[in-house]
Amino acid sequence: MTLFSGLSAFPLTPTDPAGRLKPDSMARHIERLCAAGVDSIGLLGSTGSYAYLTAAERMRTVRVAAEAVAGKLPLIVGVGALRTDEAEQLARDAAMAGADGLLLAPMSYQKLTDEEVFQHVAAVAAAGDLPLCIYNNPGTTNFAFSHKMIARLSRLPRVTAVKMPLPADGDFAAELAALRSVTAAGFSVGYSGDWGARDALLAGADAWFSVVAGLLPGPALQLARAAGSRNAGLSERIDRAFHPLWALFRQFGSFRVMYALAELLDNDGIAPLRPVLPLAGDDRRKVEAALGQLADIQPASGRPASISI
Repeated sequence: MTLFSGLSAFPLTPTDPAGRLKPDSMARHIERLCAAGVDSIGLLGSTGSYAYLTAAERMRTVRVAAEAVAGKLPLIVGVGALRTDEAEQLARDAAMAGADGLLLAPMSYQKLTDEEVFQHVAAVAAAGDLPLCIYNNPGTTNFAFSHKMIARLSRLPRVTAVKMPLPADGDFAAELAALRSVTAAGFSVGYSGDWGARDALLAGADAWFSVVAGLLPGPALQLARAAGSRNAGLSERIDRAFHPLWALFRQFGSFRVMYALAELLDNDGIAPLRPVLPLAGDDRRKVEAALGQLADIQPASGRPASISI
């Protein structure tokens, strides 16, 4: 497997109300993923609140995570920032702290042009000197990578993968074929949007960049392994158990739902940084009910899944 393949689990970044990392909680999240045996850990992605953290807290998060991982799994670190020089420094910091790869979203306030994004990615990839995955997340960044743009970037040194949103028409096979026909040999194409993971992997996607795996790696691994081996029937049965959770992801945003899950699982007292508010009342109870639907899924190891860890 390559760095950007298989199941990449994206954990929350546990912080106190002032945005300071809670290192013990972070280490527990990482140790859970190592014990489950996911293929990589995606630190400081959107689920990891990267846009809400200072550069110092991001550096501290990478150091704590790298120490907890201790080389057992590849560590991919998000280095998105509004300014290129800041993203370059974040890339250097991540490499210094023990990252194995980088994830870069073109954050913006001013709407960016293709050439601006190309130069931005090229500079950050050179600064980090690690394999880099482009994060195509137009719903958040207001920038959509065309196939032509991805093809051009795939020929840069160190740019080796793209994390794609779910295709609007649901035709993963056609999109994968189109991208693979224009990108460099060995370039990895993976998807985010957990509710589309089964279809993406059945169609031959290289990776599932998973939000839910950050807290529930056992059930997520079962889904990833079944779909990745083209077992349509088994993957459909596992995915069906996730449907209530996928519905809440679409309704509230996976970010808010993950914090509710974290509270139910760990009771660590973590919450999203303001202005984002945690789910409460009936909404939180919906998350608890959805979690219960996953209790009987077996983790990839064959041990009974536990939703109390």
